[in-house]
Amino acid sequence: MNIILLGPPGAGKGTQAERLVKERGMVQLSTGDMLRAKRKVDSPLGREVAEIMDSGALVSDEIVSKLIDDKLGEMDAGQGAIFDGYPRTAAQADSLDGLLAAHGRKLDRVIELEVDEDALVERITGRFTCAVCGAGYHDKFKQPKVPGTCDVCGSHEFKRRPDDNEVTVRTRMAEYRAKTAPIIPIYEARGILSRVDGMGGIDEVTAAIDAILG
Repeated sequence: MNIILLGPPGAGKGTQAERLVKERGMVQLSTGDMLRAKRKVDSPLGREVAEIMDSGALVSDEIVSKLIDDKLGEMDAGQGAIFDGYPRTAAQADSLDGLLAAHGRKLDRVIELEVDEDALVERITGRFTCAVCGAGYHDKFKQPKVPGTCDVCGSHEFKRRPDDNEVTVRTRMAEYRAKTAPIIPIYEARGILSRVDGMGGIDEVTAAIDAILG
């Protein structure tokens, strides 16, 4: 089974993808991860990707398609793919159809994790982690049992991601809506789009996705 997970940053796509990988043996194809990995490789394509990313320019659809094509070629026939961060435009959606067909695959389901913007802002801006072991906490939803002390390793040092602020989160939401709007109708028309409440608990979201995938 090959699926696309849609949703803005913070919607929980990564968490759900990890569970699908673990429980169903699927392979997560994150274009961001693939580009970051490729730029570290000393090859003509790796150097080209590094140069483009360092300049701040967008990596072309052609390069992204090549990376996806390579990954699909490495996968076992029985493994399903989870596409994260791709496609984002109608042209990319067409390209993905062609890539899947070339490998004897098809797109089975597109799942959008729907979120409430204000609640998502609260979820993301309240996050912080232990600076030593990386254990995650939240100002409202998950404080350390002993204030100022990590539950896991006992450290008293914590940190926050600099981009976990309201302005950045709302900008990401706007970008997501702008980029995703063109492809939603494509998959709705095919009858393969499903929506899940991304604001539910992690297990609830997992159960909803499992019910869709069967």
